[in-house]
Amino acid sequence: MTIPTRTQVLIVGAGPAGLLLGALLHRYGVDTVLLEARSADYVLGRIRAGVLEQVAVDLLDEAGVGERMHAEGLPHDGFDLCFDGQRHRIDLHALTGKRVMVYGQTEVTRDLMDARRAAGLPSVYEADGVSVHGFDGARPSVRFHHQGATHEIKCDFIAGCDGFHGVCRASVPEAAIQRYEKVYPFGWMGLLADVPPVSHELIYANHERGFALCSMRSATRSRYYVQCALDEHAERWSDDAFWQELKRRLPPDTAAQVHTGASIEKSVAPLRSFVAEPMRFGRLMLAGDAAHIVPPTGAKGLNLAAGDVGLLSRALAEFSRGSAAGIDSYSQRCLQRVWKAERFSWWFTSLMHRFPDTGEFGQKMQHAELEYIVGSTAAQTAIAENYVGLPLG
Repeated sequence: MTIPTRTQVLIVGAGPAGLLLGALLHRYGVDTVLLEARSADYVLGRIRAGVLEQVAVDLLDEAGVGERMHAEGLPHDGFDLCFDGQRHRIDLHALTGKRVMVYGQTEVTRDLMDARRAAGLPSVYEADGVSVHGFDGARPSVRFHHQGATHEIKCDFIAGCDGFHGVCRASVPEAAIQRYEKVYPFGWMGLLADVPPVSHELIYANHERGFALCSMRSATRSRYYVQCALDEHAERWSDDAFWQELKRRLPPDTAAQVHTGASIEKSVAPLRSFVAEPMRFGRLMLAGDAAHIVPPTGAKGLNLAAGDVGLLSRALAEFSRGSAAGIDSYSQRCLQRVWKAERFSWWFTSLMHRFPDTGEFGQKMQHAELEYIVGSTAAQTAIAENYVGLPLG
């Protein structure tokens, strides 16, 4: 592959955000080059969530990569809240007329990679030493090393889709950016296994031993989580120990239906809420985890990223036709939606987990709120509206 020396939009990061942005811009006739520090196999090997809001589903359809998702994905009309040994269903479709789609982020990434490759669009994996330049003017560029050679690509815009630890946000002057962050005092121990899920919909459990989540990637592959200490290590847990702990946090009749098996992957993930403002710095635009992180409780990470690049793709397409209005409003429009999703994810995390510093009073407040929710259609509607996703705007 010959690496171009110029493009309209240089996308840094080949996760689902960068790939979806590239696919949408291709549909709009905007040229892109995609840069990724890791290999394609590494990107595909990352285990991530898989609950898609309707906005994300619609954007994948718009990008022309929705066929396999609709064939293999699992539409969900609701989920269960579990406490006091009882399950209570939140009927998303009855409350909002909408549903969510369970389709693994790995599969989303694979579909987008395949589509980009089939279209012959330039992608550079294992790009070392990526640096961004000139984004405060009209002629930005990106420099990097690849296969022993140094390259520079000039562009009209740089899209920073390179995640929380990426180079794009780190290249913004300190005085130009405001960061907001909350680090939670626990993590999630996750296990992935080729076993049928215990339920056809997700189960969120509040238990005296800590939070648990029963999820899935398909009808034959399950993903389970239990709240754990931040200093916990996955290698210290046998599969049997994980299954036993998960079952302790579920009602006995549900625990009895859990199919166990050897883990494909087991890991501990810390939880944090994070927002960087603004999301535009001249001709550098941040999207996805580069600009914001949510705890996974509300299943908002990938969906927020999709919303960002949905707005950004339209703004960049408008710019190519002579209008800067979308670019000028990009950060404000994204952040309005981001902060609402941050609020929901923070609230849901606070409701379902055991916090070490809240004591018995905090547990009583959680219990009271859970009882209020399951007895109030209005409260359930508020949860459902946020869970299925707020409009893109």
